[in-house]
Amino acid sequence: MSRIGKLPVAIVSGVTVSISDTSIEVKGPKGNLSFDFPGGISVKEEDGFIVVERSSDDRKTRSFHGLVRSIISNMVEGVTKGHEKQLEIIGVGYRATAKGSSIDLSLGFSHPVSLKAPDGVTVTMHEKEKNVIIISGADKQQVGEFAANIRKLKKPEPYKGKGIRYVGEYVRRKAGKSAAK
Repeated sequence: MSRIGKLPVAIVSGVTVSISDTSIEVKGPKGNLSFDFPGGISVKEEDGFIVVERSSDDRKTRSFHGLVRSIISNMVEGVTKGHEKQLEIIGVGYRATAKGSSIDLSLGFSHPVSLKAPDGVTVTMHEKEKNVIIISGADKQQVGEFAANIRKLKKPEPYKGKGIRYVGEYVRRKAGKSAAK
């Protein structure tokens, strides 16, 4: 039995859950999310909890058991609190400006880069620190994917540490050239 899959997910007040044979829909103050779970997995609502069960012990069904439970847990957390990723831009001349649901980045290329956030994801700049981008939304997968797409434009390099990184991410620094004797 999956240790994660057998844990029930608590339904927080203000969240409504509707379960059909192959899908689940979660509604809350931050938005609506839905998920179609694979065959062999069943989801039930019991006493204010969501319980995920599997029909057999074959390898494929076992692998989906904990995954489906984690996705449902992230959905409940997303419609109540929301998910957030913070990116910081390090480098001389590197900057970002958020305009509505899009972000304009100046990263040392010959042209500015503009990215549009997917529906349900908001992009803002930190009030106190000017080079910190805050990406938030109800869907954890969309927030993480959009943050990864921004980071992919200019990954932190190991010699000077310049680039886009997650707040709190450790970038291992390498020594540069040493002087010849």
